[in-house]
Amino acid sequence: QVQLVESGGGLVQGGGSLRLSCAASGSRFSINVMGWYRQAPGKQRELVATITSGGSTNYADSVKGRFTISRDNAKNTVYLQMNSLKPEDTAVYYCNVEVLPYGIHYWGQGTQVTVSS
Repeated sequence: QVQLVESGGGLVQGGGSLRLSCAASGSRFSINVMGWYRQAPGKQRELVATITSGGSTNYADSVKGRFTISRDNAKNTVYLQMNSLKPEDTAVYYCNVEVLPYGIHYWGQGTQVTVSS
C-alpha cells in the first residue's frame, strides 16, 4: 500500500505562483510515472502534467510554459511549480503515482488551489 500526502495549495492572486508537493510513502515500492491532475467544480478531472522515472515530462496545453513538474526519486516526491496563475487554474489538484511492478495507480487526497482575479 502506498500513501500520498499533498501540500502547497492555497489562495493566490492572478499572476502569482504556488508550488505543490506530493510525497509517497509505504512499504517497499518502485514508482514509474508521477503526475498531477485537477478537477474544477462541475468539470471532469483532467491531466495537468506527468513525469516518468527517467525525467520525461508531458503537459496539458493549457499549462505549457507556466507550470513545471519535477521529482526527487530519492524522496519519492513530485512537485508542481505553478507560475502566472489564472483564475481558470482554480481546482482541486490531485497527485497520482503508478507503482511497479503491477502498474497500480494511487491518488492523493487533493489540495485546493484558488486563483482570484
